[in-house]
Amino acid sequence: MQIQSNIKKIHDEICAAAQKSGQDSSQITLIAVSKRKPAEMIQQAIDAGHRDFGENYIQEAMEKIDLIGRKSATWHFIGHLQSNKAKFAVKYFDLIHTVDKVKLAKEINRQAEKIGKIQEILLQVNISHETTKSGAEENEIMDIAKQVCRFDNLHISGLMCMPPFFDDPEDARIYFKKLKQISKDIEALNLPNTAMTHLSMGMSHDFTVAVEEGATLVRVGTAIFGARE
Repeated sequence: MQIQSNIKKIHDEICAAAQKSGQDSSQITLIAVSKRKPAEMIQQAIDAGHRDFGENYIQEAMEKIDLIGRKSATWHFIGHLQSNKAKFAVKYFDLIHTVDKVKLAKEINRQAEKIGKIQEILLQVNISHETTKSGAEENEIMDIAKQVCRFDNLHISGLMCMPPFFDDPEDARIYFKKLKQISKDIEALNLPNTAMTHLSMGMSHDFTVAVEEGATLVRVGTAIFGARE
């Protein structure tokens, strides 16, 4: 029951933030970040009506998805993806949020072609220029989009970022605004196989600010499942 009530509380906060800023809350998806959490907890959330889950580690995710069922939920890959794991990501995940290199996109495309799939992806931007975080730099992302859009078995569905952690979530707002602007800049290029439908931004501590700035996918783990072990 705790997971169910946590999800409801977050949905209520998303709706309030959307209303405050004139966003459409029906266009915002809550992704329950279930990394390091057992399949039983994910199943509890599914039983409570939740459908979108985010995983960071391929091997761990595969084991849980095999247990729960590929069709039981919508699966989002939100961790750093190595090219040699692309075939598993394509097989198991509906949306890959963390594509930051043309080489990685090329391999995802190759694996998707093998199984006759159009893989939905997001391009990850290192919005804060932190060396500890993945993502393409702002000045690279336009060129990456121009190259990746040529791959027949990929569809670029938007952008993803992880701003720095701030005690005051308001301090993250500038980064969310910046990602929104990059999204508009890419949209203006009218690239094939590309639609800036999604902005994946906002986590447990700052998702309401992200929603106010146009997030369509918010990634919340701790506030749903509790602190990681």
